[in-house]
Amino acid sequence: MKIGILQLNSTIGAFEANQQKLLAAYSQAVQQGAEFVMAPELFLCGYPPRDLLLRPDFIAANLTALAKTAELVGAVPLCVGFVDKNPTRPGRPLANSAAVLQAGKIVWRQNKSLLPTYDVFDEDRYFEPAKSTAPFEFQGRKFGITICEDIWNDEDFWSDRLYRRDPVKELIAQGANIILNISASPWHVGKEKSRLEMLQRVARDERIPLVQVNSIGANDELIFDGHSVALNGQGDVLALGNGFAEDTLVVEMEGGPPATKPIWPAKEELLFKALSLGIRDYVHKCGFMSVVLGLSGGIDSAITAVLAVDALGADKVTGVSMPARYSSSGSLTDAEVLAKNLGIRYEVIPIEPAFQAVEGQFMKVFAGTKPNEAEENIQSRLRGVTLMALSNKFGSLVLTTGNKSEMAVGYCTLYGDMCGALAVIADVFKTEVYNVSRWINRDRVIIPTDSITKPPSAELRPDQTDQDSLPPYDVLDAILQHYVVEHLSKDEIIRRGFSAPVVNDVINKVTFTEYKRRQAAPGLKVSPRAFGMGRRIPVAQRFRTV
Repeated sequence: MKIGILQLNSTIGAFEANQQKLLAAYSQAVQQGAEFVMAPELFLCGYPPRDLLLRPDFIAANLTALAKTAELVGAVPLCVGFVDKNPTRPGRPLANSAAVLQAGKIVWRQNKSLLPTYDVFDEDRYFEPAKSTAPFEFQGRKFGITICEDIWNDEDFWSDRLYRRDPVKELIAQGANIILNISASPWHVGKEKSRLEMLQRVARDERIPLVQVNSIGANDELIFDGHSVALNGQGDVLALGNGFAEDTLVVEMEGGPPATKPIWPAKEELLFKALSLGIRDYVHKCGFMSVVLGLSGGIDSAITAVLAVDALGADKVTGVSMPARYSSSGSLTDAEVLAKNLGIRYEVIPIEPAFQAVEGQFMKVFAGTKPNEAEENIQSRLRGVTLMALSNKFGSLVLTTGNKSEMAVGYCTLYGDMCGALAVIADVFKTEVYNVSRWINRDRVIIPTDSITKPPSAELRPDQTDQDSLPPYDVLDAILQHYVVEHLSKDEIIRRGFSAPVVNDVINKVTFTEYKRRQAAPGLKVSPRAFGMGRRIPVAQRFRTV
């Protein structure tokens, strides 16, 4: 049996474009000998559609797209994800469903059984879970069709299971002799390995061939990596889809090519590809063509510019230096060298005249006070005004350049350096920014060496460095990893050898800064716990860790 795997990138709500892409890939797989073809979860409408699911016209367009697709499918079945209506009440009005299309008709439907409602997932808000499952019979075989989370509840792999049911075991008990999984599984660092290990465990323990098709692409914060896979009954890899790129595979499940062992790229390479894809899809799916960002001469703006060029091309990226009285000559030089290395448009627009004008505006009301962050932040906000003016004039999206370490502790300025449409590295700790930057420079110097080696600074007061206000980034990032990602308490972190005053200061900064993050641009999610849609902390609250 040859299975066609359509690892495709869909756009939410672009029903006609999604349908055309699906049918073109289906035809390609059939021409290559596929006898059964499968496409990702909710492919026709895009994943995750969120509250578009509350619109009856969105649901109707999705069902129309399914019917039109079915009319154009031939004798080789195509399994694809869509949103179905739930005819039984009480219950939620919709179902996350898979349809099998064949010979112009919809010949099979299977609803998703396990609905994730954690981190970035909120499927229980919209969908009714399947109460039962049954295999789809085709050419003397029984296909156990599952949808994403349905396969993530193996009792031997997970020590702490979220669900009582295991749809895979239910299907095998009914005679299924191959498991198919259509998926939209978002990526974070290490997810490609853990997902494959889980799938291999299921195939090996159940002694059954398994095929998963996973989405690729980015929709808002979420990035989908692909890495679709076909496994034999021993859990060996028969085929593995590309990472962060569309791919069409046709795999002989019986007596085909020998099994292979995946060789994964370096963590930094995967992170770079994910962020580049995130920029490309966000910009293009929002209907824009180009971006603009501030170039400070520092490492954060440098890596953001490199990613933007990789995603969009040098001709679609503009870098802007906005010097003021505290900007060092080295910062301007580093920004200019980076722009030349990348081949992007480079502008220098000083903000010093505007800064002086604003200082004059506040001279009377600020009289008798000492300069503090009020004056510092005026500079940052003038840079935000400058970038937004360029965005309005030329139609380019503004990319923000702040990293996760800064976002965590509030070392960023609302309506200043936080001003923009997409926070590219908002889920990347500063130490990881350095690691990826060194990876970028592995063959030749693209990011100026001084941008990597000099002490980081916001350059908003004389001789300022980040470590005037923050612990060293290796210490800060380790504490943030424990507190934000791993949810350890203050005492647990201190017991791991960190200074109690430093831990207290960091946690207090994280807590106090929630109001800033609530107003931040959407950030690309590349860690297990990102700020944004998956971390729901109240702004007005008095809980403090003890």
